[in-house]
Parts: sequence; C-alpha cells; structure tokens
Amino acid sequence: VQLQASGGGLVQAGGSLRLSCKASGRTFSNYGMGWFRQRPGKEREFVAAINWSGDSTYVTDSVEGRFSISRDNAKNTVYLQMNSLKPDDTAVYVCAADSAARLRPLALARVTNPWRGQGTQVTVSS
Repeated sequence: VQLQASGGGLVQAGGSLRLSCKASGRTFSNYGMGWFRQRPGKEREFVAAINWSGDSTYVTDSVEGRFSISRDNAKNTVYLQMNSLKPDDTAVYVCAADSAARLRPLALARVTNPWRGQGTQVTVSS
C-alpha cells in the first residue's frame, strides 16, 4: 500500500494542525492505520492508531486529550487532528498501515515493519 502524508507545517505553540494520509494500491479497509513521529534526537514514537471501521482508536499518553485520529474509508484517508500543540511535538510525522491492526489499533505499535509513508514535518514554535 502506498501512503502519502500531508498537512505538516510551522505553527505557534497552542495552535492546531490536521495531518492527512491518503492510501492507495490496496483495499483501505483491510488495514488499521496510524501515526508515528520522530522527534530530533529521540527514538521513533507511536502516536495514534485506528481500526478499520474507525470505532476503535488509540492515542499515546503524551498526546491524549490534544490529538485525535479518524478515517474516511470512502476517501482512503486517515487524519490526525493535533490541537494545543507544544514545541515538544516538533517532529516528522509518519503515516503507517498494517493488516495486523485492522481490528485492534494498538497492534500497530508492535509491528516491526508496517507500511509507511514519507513523513511530514511539523514544527511548533514557542
């Protein structure tokens, strides 16, 4: 599956961004979808995931209450809504997909090599 992320940019602390990831090449509803991020000098971090139907989601503790994930299967697109952004959220955000997470989104965190897009840069200024 091919994944194309967009929506990153430069935003002030407290602001919002919505990332989008459009999938192509395979049946979108066969995959759980999610987002990882790579912050400068830190290891890759699992951020959020969603099951195939959108009725089960997971967000990591550090972004809970600020970030939410959703999907539109008719558009083959998954979204990451990011509110109340902090400078510490600065990272390259990478969209990912795997059939292992189709029912249980948290399973995406344990997949060694999921399908991944190229990433989109999010920079939050203080």
